Amino acid sequence: MVDKARPSAASCPSATTQSHWLRGTGLASYADGMLELDAIDVEEIATALADQTDYEHRWLIDPRTGEVVFWTSDAGIDGENPVEIEELDLIVIDPLPSYVWYQDMVDFAEGISDRAAGQGLSASLQGKGAFRRFRTQLYEHHPELISVWQAMRDARACLRAVRWLVEQGLIGESAAQRFTSDHPEPGLP
Repeated sequence: MVDKARPSAASCPSATTQSHWLRGTGLASYADGMLELDAIDVEEIATALADQTDYEHRWLIDPRTGEVVFWTSDAGIDGENPVEIEELDLIVIDPLPSYVWYQDMVDFAEGISDRAAGQGLSASLQGKGAFRRFRTQLYEHHPELISVWQAMRDARACLRAVRWLVEQGLIGESAAQRFTSDHPEPGLP
């Protein structure tokens, strides 16, 4: 089940769609081992970083091509042949801690100008089950804020994905800075 507090798979804007043909060809790499950001599916990485479900499946990225793959303990990466994750020459995309995504909800509740909506959303974040209660409060009581929430959540998720790529040494800082300036976080009403 997909948690609506997580980024959606097609939420990050891509810099260009023409570069997708480069995937898997090795042509997406710079001579210094860095990948072209346009050849990487930032949306998939954002989804992987938010995936808190379990460790029976994992997301991985090929550092040579930027291709993101999905691994399961019983079916490997091709869906048929089990393989130990340690045997793969891929980088595991470990999910970010849930408090990172929780903070997005806090920032949203505190950042909107509608005080009543903000207070209701803030109250929903107290205690265990905050993600579910926030989603319920938003969808049932403030549907006019759903698209604003999703835009903020998705923009932050994409920026985290790009920052993760830099931390892994897969893209350069200049590419991350360009992405950040081209994809600013939307303002809140």
